[in-house]
Amino acid sequence: MKCKICDGTVRHLFVKKVLHKYDVAYFQCSACHFIQAEEPYWLPEAYENAIARLDVGLVWRSERLTPIVTTLIRTFIPERDARFLDYGGGYGLFVRMMRDRGFDFYRQDAHSENVFADQFDLTNLPTGSKFAMVTAIEVFEHLQDPPAELEAMLQLSDTILFTTELQPENGADVSDWKYFYPETGQHISLYHRKSLAALARRSGLHLLSHEDIHLLAKSARSEFFFKLAFRTQFRKLMRRLRKRKSLLLRDAEKIRSMGEAGSG
Repeated sequence: MKCKICDGTVRHLFVKKVLHKYDVAYFQCSACHFIQAEEPYWLPEAYENAIARLDVGLVWRSERLTPIVTTLIRTFIPERDARFLDYGGGYGLFVRMMRDRGFDFYRQDAHSENVFADQFDLTNLPTGSKFAMVTAIEVFEHLQDPPAELEAMLQLSDTILFTTELQPENGADVSDWKYFYPETGQHISLYHRKSLAALARRSGLHLLSHEDIHLLAKSARSEFFFKLAFRTQFRKLMRRLRKRKSLLLRDAEKIRSMGEAGSG
């Protein structure tokens, strides 16, 4: 077995009980420290419920990330007609929240029903549509083949903004790291800072990273302004300088005109 990211040598790390019944081996790369599960034969069962019951942070993540992502877009992608895609967007809650703030977001997800962003899905757009940015919130840890999935995202956009927790630093033992979530069976790829750097190099991308939020882009972006997006005062300034009109009413009119308003 080789590392899926850098083709380095991997060593057996430990075995964890996945879905409360399967003994699954995890391996770590000696070069980039990427942790990968053995061939994940249990995934069909793990995705019987696309959003795991243990994922109680879904709403919290959307609320936390909305002001950060809006600021990053205002900073790096000021064009008013730019379109964006939330890759692996689950129920579409984040897409709905971003559209309510005036950003033309769409959703993609192969596993989950689109509940909150109906009619604003990748499937509602022409084949081959491109986007100014793709977001992927808590997606990368689910990827069976990260380089291949990243290349698929790059067919949609040159800029990928994603979240995933990174392994503890300073040689800390990862055996009890809660981010494995073996109960769900869905977290099969876990990253170190070196893993993301290797992934960026492999695809010829520039990497910026702050805590659990990361940006991969074909064109270099300012690290200074990237980190400013995490400061409340800068977010307030950008909101005043680059105001957006909510798409909420426009979206409601679009759905009404299609005769699909329903009985909500």
